[in-house]
Amino acid sequence: MTRIIVLFNLKSDADPAEYEQWARNMDLPQVRRLPGVRSFDIFRTAGLLTGEPKAPYQFVEIIEVDDFDAFTGSLGGAQVQALAAQFNTFADNPVFMVADHL
Repeated sequence: MTRIIVLFNLKSDADPAEYEQWARNMDLPQVRRLPGVRSFDIFRTAGLLTGEPKAPYQFVEIIEVDDFDAFTGSLGGAQVQALAAQFNTFADNPVFMVADHL
């Protein structure tokens, strides 16, 4: 199974409460319905394991993908592009990583 791991901070002018509401009501349900997606979760970081209160990223997304070709094939669709545009109004230079389970 492939995982897409997204690390990001919010833009300085983004309202965290507005982002979290959008994520719950729009992002999570729409991404979970994409072809090939097994699960999708978003996490708000709470600090570092070393006890430092600030992590380098505010949010982490993990998308578990069963069918990578189906998933990537859906990314060009109008609905996904609109969702991505909305995400980009909140996220400041997100890092998208593709990871395979060992």
